[in-house]
Amino acid sequence: MQRRPGFPAQLDRAPAPGAPRAPAPARPPPGSTAAAAVPVPQGLGLDSAAVRARMVQRLAAGGITSPAVLQAMGAVERHRFVDTALVNQAYEDTSLPIGLGQTISKPSVVARMTELLLGAEGARSAGLGRVLEIGTGCGYQAAVLARVAREVYTIERLRALHEKARDNLRPWRLTNAHLILGDGMVGYAKGAPYAAIIAAAGGDAIPEAWLEQLAVGGRLVAPMAAAAGRQVLVVIDRTPQGLQQRTLEAVHFVPLKSGIA
Repeated sequence: MQRRPGFPAQLDRAPAPGAPRAPAPARPPPGSTAAAAVPVPQGLGLDSAAVRARMVQRLAAGGITSPAVLQAMGAVERHRFVDTALVNQAYEDTSLPIGLGQTISKPSVVARMTELLLGAEGARSAGLGRVLEIGTGCGYQAAVLARVAREVYTIERLRALHEKARDNLRPWRLTNAHLILGDGMVGYAKGAPYAAIIAAAGGDAIPEAWLEQLAVGGRLVAPMAAAAGRQVLVVIDRTPQGLQQRTLEAVHFVPLKSGIA
């Protein structure tokens, strides 16, 4: 069995003295999703259950059909991942700034991309295994992924956002999510192969490193530049016969960049 590499940010640290301790999550059995294993923090402030329920209803009306995705979107409190001044907009279907020129994606986009990952051949037959996320941002997508995948590796190139995501995710005690400060353009070979790869930034082409780290039966979902400065959502499946690519709807993500800042 492959040993899990070490990570610079662990999310299962004990709380500070005097702080309430969240219950430790149960480990998901092999072949199952982690949805039932991730506890939702309680009593932390804004009571958003009703507005989250309405958001989930809108997602279902908009075409999201996966029960696992709808459950995850209803469980993860998006208002905890945005700045205080934007809390009242947290459950609107809009992207919001999170600093350093980056944004948190629309709930509909997060749900759509997550559902696409679950539609991969390998995920349909054995559940969604190890996922690589390119662009942690504030940590919201990672929190959703942690509820539908067995393990999530999420990489961020901007140190300030990496630290913000670590702080945002720590109360959730997600033992199946690992934060990495690094260059997402090169992926994360130590955790490969991945059952799924998802990107929150788009470039002119899909980096070759991502394709090399995708497992047979796995799926990559990412934005990519198209004509006239547009971006489109691209889905790439790795089959025993090779790579199969299809282009979906127009999207708008931040540019894909290399290096660490």
